[in-house]
Amino acid sequence: MDGVVRFLSYEVDGTGGLAVDTGTGEFRGLLASSEAFPGTLDDIVRSGDFAGAARRLQAGSSVDPASAIHRPPLTRASKILCVGLNYSDHAAESAMKAPDFPTVFARFNSGLVAHGAPLVKPNASDAFDYEGEMVAVIGKRGREIAEADALDHIAGYSIFNDGSIRDFQLRTPQWTVGKNFDGTGGFGPVFVTADELPDGAAGLHIETRLNGQVMQSASTSDLIFDVRKLVSLLSIAMTLEAGDVIVTGTPSGVGAARKPPVFMKPGDICEVEIERIGTLRNRIVSQGG
Repeated sequence: MDGVVRFLSYEVDGTGGLAVDTGTGEFRGLLASSEAFPGTLDDIVRSGDFAGAARRLQAGSSVDPASAIHRPPLTRASKILCVGLNYSDHAAESAMKAPDFPTVFARFNSGLVAHGAPLVKPNASDAFDYEGEMVAVIGKRGREIAEADALDHIAGYSIFNDGSIRDFQLRTPQWTVGKNFDGTGGFGPVFVTADELPDGAAGLHIETRLNGQVMQSASTSDLIFDVRKLVSLLSIAMTLEAGDVIVTGTPSGVGAARKPPVFMKPGDICEVEIERIGTLRNRIVSQGG
């Protein structure tokens, strides 16, 4: 990809755009209203033509990530598959047995929140918890994928804050409701192609900070089921499609496990940083606020 490996989804006056890192730290991009626009990142992941898209975008205007209005990197994934209890220390602090098969639940595109946009604490609960996680994005369709071939199916990586409404999550054996309140799934700020990172994005430091205080600190090498294993095991059941998103799990340090518990509240700032990918930053607001 000639060193061009980072894509940023953004908008100007409600019109979507896509920008690419030119390799110097400068982002250049095009809006969807431009004839040269190569498509959304969802489109490009499905086509696999990252290099062609990058060439078009490099001819666009300069985009400042610090001042841009971000959009989630992808918004049309056919599946958002989240993995629970995928760090041993998090399973232990949750008083749950470490799984021998991935504990999977679904999230939906309707709950995604971009970098810089507010995460919404619902009126129905005060137990709004953070979960910093790495995202792996499928780039090639497959079913019953051998573990040895699994990384060939990964297009790239991003960052997620799996904002969880703990009391609703734990009301039932299935976690779907507590994991899908509107405006609780932080996603971004960029998408980084797989060739920019170690195989399986292993060995990267992941850290969650709440109002500047470190709450979670771990390595992606601590995953019970790493990216290679997740792709292979999930594909036993379902065909993984280009553009599907796997949210790989959170390490220990979640607010619900602390004594006393620490939950996100309006006015807080939550940041999730993953080495060599970036920092996802969101402020917390009240529902309707």
